[in-house]
This record gives sequence, structure tokens and C-alpha cells, in this order.
Amino acid sequence: MNRRVPMWVSVPAVVTLAFLYVPLLAVAVFSVNLNRHGLAWRGFTLKWYRELMGNGMVLEAAWNTLVLAVVSTVMATVLGTLLAIGMSRFPWSRWTRGFLDFSLYLPVVTPDIIFAAALVVAFGLLRMFSDLFNPGMLTMIIAHVTFQVAFVALVVESRLATIGRTLEEAARDLYADTPYLLRRVMLPLLMPGIVAGAMLAFTLSLDDFVISFFTAGPESMTLPIYIYSSLRRGISPQLHALSTLVFLFTILLVFGLQGLARRGQA
Repeated sequence: MNRRVPMWVSVPAVVTLAFLYVPLLAVAVFSVNLNRHGLAWRGFTLKWYRELMGNGMVLEAAWNTLVLAVVSTVMATVLGTLLAIGMSRFPWSRWTRGFLDFSLYLPVVTPDIIFAAALVVAFGLLRMFSDLFNPGMLTMIIAHVTFQVAFVALVVESRLATIGRTLEEAARDLYADTPYLLRRVMLPLLMPGIVAGAMLAFTLSLDDFVISFFTAGPESMTLPIYIYSSLRRGISPQLHALSTLVFLFTILLVFGLQGLARRGQA
């Protein structure tokens, strides 16, 4: 049996991968180039990484980004998982289920700029009642959780559809109550979907610029916002070094979570 990949499949695949990863490779190369400006190679150096590690503004932005991503991912994962279980395992009327599906898909298909503008209006109304909703880390966390929940719920809901109801019904036949069923049956089966949803939510939070830009305060700058503001002053080798570190961190995170998911399935 001939398993050779056809040319009309392999060539577009290679071109697409090159289009995605060659620019990232170029950024990594420029991050260790001694030349500050231009494309000429002047030698290998780690100078830009050392300067980056001594940049207090970058370190503060990196910390804000990490705190925002971790806190919002934990909250979105819990809420999204509960939402998926509630929608899939409890009876709803036809119109109620249609409304829930519409509400779930709306944050996914809405353009970021429209979603961010709507959040600005919502936080403006909430500031009439409390100063807690002034632009800052709290508003950014709420904004990220708002769009992350939908992605987590969709991933977990697809996992629920895959595993079906057979094992749950068997556990019920063996007199398992609801807490035991959730803790010992559903959560272990859902763990790959929960991990995948959390990984997606975390990477979306790390990558987000528009919603963060609209809801950030003067002391809650994130790395995407820092990179954007730095680009207006010109591209520096420190930006190449910063982008390379963020990309490497994302790769390590993805492989690490995939390993955990495989171990959980085993």
C-alpha cells in the first residue's frame, strides 16, 4: 500500500509551515545578532538578553502578564467546566438551550475590538457604583475570564459528548451520589478536555492585546502592550529577545501540558 503524501498536499503544507515559522526563526536570529540596526550579521551575542533582564519595566510587564494569565485561566477553567457540565448533563427546554448556546458562541465569534469596547462601557457603568472597576488588574482579569470561559466550555463540552453517558449511568446504578460521581468518574474522564481548555485559555490570555489595552490601567501593563508601545519608538534587539523568550515559554508550556494530559489518559 502506497502511503506517500501527494505533492498537492505536501507542498502547501510545507509552504504554510514556512510562512508561520520562518519569521519566528528570523526574530530568534536577530535576538543574538550584535548588530543593533539593519539586517547584516555582525556576530553572536547575548547582550540584548542581559539588557532585557535588567529592564525593570519589562520584568514588571512580564509579572503582570503571568499573574493575569494564571488567575484568569484558573477562574475560567472552573467556570467553563461547570458551565459545560450544566449545559450537557441537565435538562433544558428548547428555547433555553438555544439561548445558552448563543451566549456561549457569542464571545468566540465577536471581534475583539467590539468585545473590548463593550467591556469599556460595562466597566464605565460599574464605576458609578464602585471604584473597584477603575482600569487596572481587576478589570483585566474580569475581561479575560469573560472571553476565556466560552473557549473552555466548548472544549469540555466536546469531551463530554465524546465520553457519552454510559459510565455515569453505570455509576448511578451502583448508588454513586452526585459529589462522588463528579469527583471519581466525571472529572478523571474530563481531565484531558479540562487541561486542553485551560491551555487554550492561558495562551489566549498571554497573546491578547486588544482587550488588555482597553481595560488596562497605568500600573498594569502587560508584555503585548509593552511590545506595542516599544514598536512606536522603533524595533530594538531587546524586542527580538523578548519575543523569542515568550515564544520559547509558550512551546515549553504546550509540551508540558500535553505530557500531563497523556499521563492522565494513561
